[in-house]
Amino acid sequence: MASWLLGYPEAAMNDADCALMEARQIDHAATLMFTLNFPILVNTYCGNYHAANEHLKELVALAEEKGAPFRKAEGVLRRGYILTLTGAAKAVETVTAGIDLWRSAGSTIFTPEQEFMLAIAHADSGQFDDAWRCIGNAMTAMQATKERWCEAEAHRVAGEIALKSPQRDEAKAQAYFEHSLAIARAQHAKSWELRAATSSAWLLSRQGKRKMARDLLAPIYDWFTEGFDTSDLRKAKALLGELR
Repeated sequence: MASWLLGYPEAAMNDADCALMEARQIDHAATLMFTLNFPILVNTYCGNYHAANEHLKELVALAEEKGAPFRKAEGVLRRGYILTLTGAAKAVETVTAGIDLWRSAGSTIFTPEQEFMLAIAHADSGQFDDAWRCIGNAMTAMQATKERWCEAEAHRVAGEIALKSPQRDEAKAQAYFEHSLAIARAQHAKSWELRAATSSAWLLSRQGKRKMARDLLAPIYDWFTEGFDTSDLRKAKALLGELR
């Protein structure tokens, strides 16, 4: 996952595949369940939802077979994320169920990620008060636990919600996108930076600021050397095509 954050999605997928191959060779259920999380995570964030789902099925089946509630909760949560990111039905219900299982297993790690994913699901269902509540929860959790690996994305999601809300607020959205960019750059998180730049450039282009949008997005897109078939890079490329 670290390689993905740093802007090397293909390396991240290769690392995850190698780790999974080694875990299968070890033939130890707990090790395999732990390791399955990596290809699930990386494929989800790369937009390879079918591959992520295949690994999820294995994780949940193994967790049920071995009576591992923590890993089962992990599987339910990750399935909820895929439903959320693909705009599928029952996203709110599934993510909420996963969070409940996760916390009942005694874990509080990844709370910021859980909350901003739930915020996306609520916003897509038109439940904007709940979406903003979840964004607030994500920010509070980051302050309390210092778990900041997804901080840039939480702010970008907040910007997208500001654009989707009935009280559409472009200034608020742009402020969130700019803060997301600043955080991503400070953390050298190129994948988050690309997402924030794409969101910001899209908004700028709709405001008629096409050159500003292109000048923002082109340098970060040009930085990448791999992963051009991932969903984020395809989106950025398509937007740059429009801007040219």
